[in-house]
Amino acid sequence: MHALSSLFVLGSCAVQAALCHPGAARDKRDTAICKRSVDSFIEKETPIAWARLLCNIGPNGCAASGAASGVVVASPSKANPDYWYTWTRDASLVLTGIADAFAHNYSSSLQGTIHNFVASQAKLQGVSNPSGSFSNGAGLGEPKFMVDLTQFTGEWGRPQRDGPPLRAIALIQYAKWLVNNGYKATAKDIVWPVIKNDLAYTAQYWNETGFDLWEEVPGSSFFTIASSHRALVEGADLAAQLGTECRACITVAPHVLCFQQSFWKASGGYVVSNINGGEYRSGKDANSLLASIHTFDPAVGCDAITFQPCSDRALSNHKAYVDSFRSVYAINSGIPQGKAVAVGRYSEDVYYNGNPWYLANFAAAEQLYDAIYVWKKQGSVTITQLSLPFFKDLLPSITPGTYSSSSPSSPTFQTILDAVLAYADGFIDIAAKYTPQDGYLAEQYDRSTGAPLSAAHLTWSYSAFLTAAERRAGIVPSGWSATNGRTLPSTCSRVQVAGTYALATATTSFPANLTPNPGAGGAPAPFPTGCIDAGEVYVTFNARVATQWGQTVKVVGSSAEVGGWNVGKAVSLSASGYTAGNPLWSITVPMRAGAAVQYKYVKVNSDGSVQWESDPNRSLTVAAAATGGACAAQTVNDTWR
Repeated sequence: MHALSSLFVLGSCAVQAALCHPGAARDKRDTAICKRSVDSFIEKETPIAWARLLCNIGPNGCAASGAASGVVVASPSKANPDYWYTWTRDASLVLTGIADAFAHNYSSSLQGTIHNFVASQAKLQGVSNPSGSFSNGAGLGEPKFMVDLTQFTGEWGRPQRDGPPLRAIALIQYAKWLVNNGYKATAKDIVWPVIKNDLAYTAQYWNETGFDLWEEVPGSSFFTIASSHRALVEGADLAAQLGTECRACITVAPHVLCFQQSFWKASGGYVVSNINGGEYRSGKDANSLLASIHTFDPAVGCDAITFQPCSDRALSNHKAYVDSFRSVYAINSGIPQGKAVAVGRYSEDVYYNGNPWYLANFAAAEQLYDAIYVWKKQGSVTITQLSLPFFKDLLPSITPGTYSSSSPSSPTFQTILDAVLAYADGFIDIAAKYTPQDGYLAEQYDRSTGAPLSAAHLTWSYSAFLTAAERRAGIVPSGWSATNGRTLPSTCSRVQVAGTYALATATTSFPANLTPNPGAGGAPAPFPTGCIDAGEVYVTFNARVATQWGQTVKVVGSSAEVGGWNVGKAVSLSASGYTAGNPLWSITVPMRAGAAVQYKYVKVNSDGSVQWESDPNRSLTVAAAATGGACAAQTVNDTWR
């Protein structure tokens, strides 16, 4: 039997729609056929996707035997490839989808799954691993673990810095539900301590290079930076709702967003998804689409700064990304410009010979469903010179301008929405065409035949389908305070705040009967702008220390914040600003106002041996406490002695 004979036959509309130009009578009929086809696929696939997704979660999932409670297994595949692990990134994206679905439709079963996940992640945070220990947070950057929550010690691309912010985002979604339903104490005492560790990691390590979300190249990843910005902003907002604060979140977030802008390639109209690494790629990568849909905030409209799905930047990038695959895969042959095609991670991909990924097709559709939701909500579509090529592929005669639902341009407004919806449905239809009759989703499908490839029952594939289907139905997540987090600083800085880490110990004691009680949380607290703890001063240590490869620099001194003269508890400085001409190491440390502190810098060699700078000790008097709710800060500039 031919490999494709058992696949869904629902993918016919991509071919039919290619026969006519948009606006022709026959094209309208073809669009209707496509819509019915996608409707049918979604109706059939949704229960399958939910069942298979939950099958991959321990301890009781039908495909997760041996996995610890709350562990999201990437795939039941144990060979060729072996995905019998839990990845912090994948698991967190899956749980974000679960938490969003739970918030829209209460389920005690899903709530139990969320509670188990919270407990598993609290335990996982404390597992020492090759990326580092828990004491300084470095171990939180470990990408994957065994399904029994023990460390994975094999060779791998580590650290990966998207896991902690993504896990924070997932847990924040549930914490917000708890707050809104009157269970603030539960959110603060049980869930917040886990979130707090991940936010501390994000604020401390966001500007350190790590491996991209495909785990292949070290550098700076657009997806990681965008996720970090969202986590810090949303974390600051949640802290305010809980009556506490995340000053590091407020301090660092604007600079993360500032750095995020540097990924934009204006001359090409797209995001270079990996910089400072991966130079052999064009940068046109599903990384950027995933960043857009996972930082979607309906309340902020088509904001380009936060790369919202309907922004002109995100739409221009969508076109550049999709077009990069049109001539790469044999199964895309004959599909004209402006019609959906099979898409993968990036066109230069060679993993399993480089194929389309189901989750990439779902992401391409989801971005456009997000855009349609916002356009409908605001009642207008604005086409700029930047986004014009995207729209002209769908409507060749369209011109720049704002098309409103309540003006003489209203027919054009609806025509635009219809065209974008048909285009988005085309990406779902492509995935449907290459989905087996049983509805089971693998990781990839063959670039020449469309046959499923690589890991079977990939949890992320099911989750990506479900979120795309929800957005198509107009079901969107709550916002993440993007409106409050979109202000760029006057100058981009590499502000990294040293975190404090404490194991969360109460995660197995969720109260019973946490049932819906909408509105019980009362009015939300305003987004924080000041400092609750005015006696805390953010001291930035800038030290110019020439080092050799493998050496790190730490600051150690008389106060507890800098280790109490214990090098094992000293604070590591970041080399993110280091150059040969300016060997700058820096870190920001929260310290008590007015304290008198003695300190020194040390070099730590790759073998663990320590070299102290020469005497005498350095002296620092921390600045006085701020007044009027202001946040106090101080900078010291030193050179190695």
